[in-house]
Amino acid sequence: MKFVNTILLSALSLGVVAQEPKNVIMVVGDGMGPAYTTAYRYFADDKNTLDVEQTVFDRMLVGMASTYPARISGYVTDSAAGATALATGVKSYNGAIAVNVDKKPVSTVLEWAKEQGMKTGVAVTSQINHATPAGYSAHNESRKNYDQIADSYFDEKINDHFVLDVMLGGGWDYFIREDRNLVAEFKKAGYQYVDNIAHLKTANSKQPLLGLFAEQGLNWALDMPAKQRLKTLTQAAVEHLENDQGFFLLVEASQIDWAGHSNDVGAAMSEMQDLAQTMTWLEQYVDAHPDTLLVLTADHSTGGFTIGANKIYRWEPQWLDNLQASPYAIAKQLMSAEKKSALAAELLGFSLNEEEKSKIEAIDTQDEEIAYQTVKTLLDVRTNTGWTTGGHTGVDVPVFAKGPGSEMFRGMLNNTQVADNIFSLLGRK
Repeated sequence: MKFVNTILLSALSLGVVAQEPKNVIMVVGDGMGPAYTTAYRYFADDKNTLDVEQTVFDRMLVGMASTYPARISGYVTDSAAGATALATGVKSYNGAIAVNVDKKPVSTVLEWAKEQGMKTGVAVTSQINHATPAGYSAHNESRKNYDQIADSYFDEKINDHFVLDVMLGGGWDYFIREDRNLVAEFKKAGYQYVDNIAHLKTANSKQPLLGLFAEQGLNWALDMPAKQRLKTLTQAAVEHLENDQGFFLLVEASQIDWAGHSNDVGAAMSEMQDLAQTMTWLEQYVDAHPDTLLVLTADHSTGGFTIGANKIYRWEPQWLDNLQASPYAIAKQLMSAEKKSALAAELLGFSLNEEEKSKIEAIDTQDEEIAYQTVKTLLDVRTNTGWTTGGHTGVDVPVFAKGPGSEMFRGMLNNTQVADNIFSLLGRK
């Protein structure tokens, strides 16, 4: 066995080309630094056993990646530059959507897949023209040009075909506008359109698909009927993309990042749960379809999330187990409630102590932000969670992979190597 391993390592070091996958599923956990996957292990742990069970992330971990953008933007990336690096193999400035530092378009792995005759799609919990999906599917000097990016999904073609065969996420505000109705244009061009996630089950898998389910981003996972939505979007996307020529699918757990920006540990763990359920299904999909490469990483980490704060050697995620809604939704309900403490206990899933009751009862009926902060702080204190920022941090992020070519993602990578490896596996020299 030692001899075989030596041969394998030697072959890899000599640059032997890995098996080319038929399908590539690229997953981005936006904002998901290493503290998030570690915290999720403890959040998901079966408290009735002495062991701390592995998660899907533990099973698939293969390496780490740096996240810094082009030198002009320093060492801490935003999602646009992060997506550009992961999608194109080119470092760019913060805010760049698949353009280089000179604002010139650079080819993405999704576009390359389309050029090779593969079907392509995005399934995200943000709006579909947000930084990460746009970084794979469009080119623009600024991530803030949401209407321009949305327009490009219809106006820009590859080999006379639309860039994306499947688009699932949010975005009514940008696709149904006073100046242009992109939904109507896509429908006229042969796309089927759904605006309710439940209707994905009855969509025609032989027809290109546009699904928009919110004005911008989707509701928090905790506020969805099944407490999850990314798995449903991903399953529908795969079903519509499967074909003899293969497919490239970008999946993004967009709102891990949004929870980090909000310093919201309750939302963060539910978004990680949403991603974990999706990754478990994708892990099983690769087992059944061994010609599929699955890669997961993050563009950066958000919030300076700490599991164990205040010089106390403890983190207690069990206080998050029974949340009946997102902390934001709980705060909004408490603002108009007469018996705030009783409602808070019901929605949080645990009894409040006298200090907590006092703070909950003091929630103003007018100030939504203070109400939200009160609920978040209560959960931070209960769990002993810490945060250092409402922005991004520059830490390295984990890389996970399974399937043909997954060995290329092992070890310490620059984030641009994720794109370089996929380009190589899809035949670009």
